[in-house]
Amino acid sequence: MAEYSEQELIRRESLAKLRELGIEPYPAAEYPVNATAAQILAEYDPEKGNLQEVCIAGRLMSRRIMGAASFGELQDETGRIQVYVKRDEICPGEDKTMYNTVWKKLLDIGDIVGIKGFAFITQTGQLSVHAKELTLLSKSLRVLPIVKEQDGQVFDAFTDPELRYRQRYVDLIVNPQVRETFVKRAKIIATMREYFNAAGCLEVETPILQGIPGGATARPFVTHHNALDIPLYLRIANELYLKRLIVGGYSGVYEFAKDFRNEGMDKTHNPEFTCMEIYVAYKDYNWMMQFVETMLAKVSTAVNGTTKVKIGENEVDFGGTYRRLPILDAIREYAGVDVKGMDEEQLRATCKRLNVEIEPSMGKGKLIDAIFGTYCEDKLIQPTFIIDYPVEMSPLTKRHRTDPTLTERFELFVCGKELANAYSELNDPIDQLERFEEQARLKSKGDDEAMYIDMDFVRALEYGMPPTSGLGMGIDRLTMFMTGQTTIQDVLFFPQMRPEKVLKKENKDQTDQ
Repeated sequence: MAEYSEQELIRRESLAKLRELGIEPYPAAEYPVNATAAQILAEYDPEKGNLQEVCIAGRLMSRRIMGAASFGELQDETGRIQVYVKRDEICPGEDKTMYNTVWKKLLDIGDIVGIKGFAFITQTGQLSVHAKELTLLSKSLRVLPIVKEQDGQVFDAFTDPELRYRQRYVDLIVNPQVRETFVKRAKIIATMREYFNAAGCLEVETPILQGIPGGATARPFVTHHNALDIPLYLRIANELYLKRLIVGGYSGVYEFAKDFRNEGMDKTHNPEFTCMEIYVAYKDYNWMMQFVETMLAKVSTAVNGTTKVKIGENEVDFGGTYRRLPILDAIREYAGVDVKGMDEEQLRATCKRLNVEIEPSMGKGKLIDAIFGTYCEDKLIQPTFIIDYPVEMSPLTKRHRTDPTLTERFELFVCGKELANAYSELNDPIDQLERFEEQARLKSKGDDEAMYIDMDFVRALEYGMPPTSGLGMGIDRLTMFMTGQTTIQDVLFFPQMRPEKVLKKENKDQTDQ
């Protein structure tokens, strides 16, 4: 059963009284909104006397009752505006119930109301809407945590991250700046989509439920399809399906995909996340680096008006040409060790000497990645392309044209975090099958993130895939960078969280102990 405060029980009593008065607290009819708070604030001209028939709707956020006249503040999607409510204006006849009883006693902060009236300037010089008609559109039964200040102290500020992420709807009401983050997120995606379309690429959709979780090294979520009586996996990447479309004849395809990885959670990882992947035929990873540089400059300018963005304590410039640094050179530069040519045992010994945490199931690729992650990533503040990864780290990547022990791959790092991953795609079916088989060997050793063998994808390559460059980019992390947020939860409307009942039980158990 839900628990209600004394104030919330009073709101329920007000709800009943409204119905006794014949006022429906949740009317079904359309309300003819024709203006917003921002529009009125921007367009009203007292000399012209315009906006004399406005109809606005929003949430009542404050109210000051002064006898037969009152002021309130209405909040809609665009902002707040003051409203002036006078008893004899909204109750022109003898019946003053709408003002004396409904407005003064039965309405509460948080109620959604509609106001018909006209714009004007008050005696104190504030632009307001003079109400001629007041309509209750939705009664709020919960008390909003409206910020209050007393003696320099702030009360009821809705700042606790646990509550904000769990009750995002409240967060959006009382912390309007949060809405701007998600407006910018939408602009990021729209700018990217426009850029890809202009490049002649086709937006597509690929399966979320997959028989083989391919395209990345990650632990999948597993489910069961009852009708087919088979196990299925939530996709960890959409790469292999998009490359099948390149085999099918499309010259460029992309998708903004929901991916799922059954792994840890922290400030930069959520088990459900949005990834954009794009594949363009007859291109390589050198072309893709230039493509990404131009795209990120466009995105940053569209969202922030400049290519320079403040991320934490750093000012990052997404304009210009980014540094290109081979991964083995990065390890030599930042870790002070040359791992080129080392076998698995030598890499293990090196990791031990460098105090790098490793596991017995790790092969050469993950051992190199562990050294890089420990010593190099946090040094890469400005946008940097880490390039030319060893073959063992890149099972889907074409071998390097001048060194067959390496691959034509890059990862883009910003502020010590990976933002994008890209390849000159492997299109040799024989080589691809051998790479899959090596992944299977790692899985047999206990690496539950190693790839499965996808024989249908190998078959697709056997029909022939043109030289192709592919890119994957995390939209959540990109949004963090472009909006100055420090946690992925702040750029997701509804981040994954433990159920409230579980948390309450854990808290009770701890109290009992």
